[in-house]
Amino acid sequence: MNLAKKVISAELAQFEVHFREAVKSRVALLDRIMQYIVKRKGKQLRPMFVLLSARLGGEINESTFRAASLVELLHTATLVHDDVVDESMERRGFFSINALWKNKIAVLVGDYLLSKGLLLSLNNKDHEVLRILSEAVKLMSEGELLQIEKSRNLNLSEAIYYDIINGKTASLLASACSAGASTTFNDPSSVEKMRLFGEKVGMAFQIKDDLFDYSSQNIGKPTGNDIKEKKLTLPLIYVLNNCTPEIRKKIIYIIKNQNTQKDKVAFVISQVEELGGIAYATRKMFAYRDEALEILYQFPPSEVRDALEELVRYTTDRAY
Repeated sequence: MNLAKKVISAELAQFEVHFREAVKSRVALLDRIMQYIVKRKGKQLRPMFVLLSARLGGEINESTFRAASLVELLHTATLVHDDVVDESMERRGFFSINALWKNKIAVLVGDYLLSKGLLLSLNNKDHEVLRILSEAVKLMSEGELLQIEKSRNLNLSEAIYYDIINGKTASLLASACSAGASTTFNDPSSVEKMRLFGEKVGMAFQIKDDLFDYSSQNIGKPTGNDIKEKKLTLPLIYVLNNCTPEIRKKIIYIIKNQNTQKDKVAFVISQVEELGGIAYATRKMFAYRDEALEILYQFPPSEVRDALEELVRYTTDRAY
């Protein structure tokens, strides 16, 4: 991500000031939690996509910074709520909000972040940006609920899987790109192109995350974690749809009844690798990446376009 950080280094520094200001609270407990959130910030991929998408169309402005802050506020809110739902004690190597302050406070913190994001847009009349991000929040909720509904019977088609990850992951990245673009581009067709570009990148990003579950690398979450949580991801879906009835029956039994036994989880992982699930998911991931780049190449060559391409390739080549 070196080129991306170089191209928008000054803007990223300004964004951090905007974000810190956006999360401030007069309530001492809330302000302490907000400072904790700011200190443990991640790679800032989504704000970078907002800023670069805007730069592709013109000069970054105050509306762009607000759009980047809104994206990060909504993303952080969903992570805080996710940790409560998943009962996660860690996030990015730090204690989660619910681990330190318990579930009730964590839920309220997530709600606070959502409301701050909404007010940030409303108070500045950024109605188009707010519309774009509100649609993303709706799709994210639908994606998560669809995953919960379908995971109960462990009978998930590839098409439904794409619907799930489009909602829960790709929609936010799509909205980050279109929100940024909407602050500088004058033509709606370019904003829509950037939305579709972000969606393709988001699909590739989530498939990469799902592949990590079958990796031997230390990536911050235990290998086989999705299996233990009975989540059907693309590598496993492919194998269940292309293996013998005997193997399918055994894998489903393990996921339902033996998902905490290390040797049984290891068996499922080995079957997914041997029967081509990882190779298939990898091909699909690169196909989405290439579709995103095809859209990006419709814009004139520039350092900004090169930086966006670097970010796209990072999503599929990253080690964690």
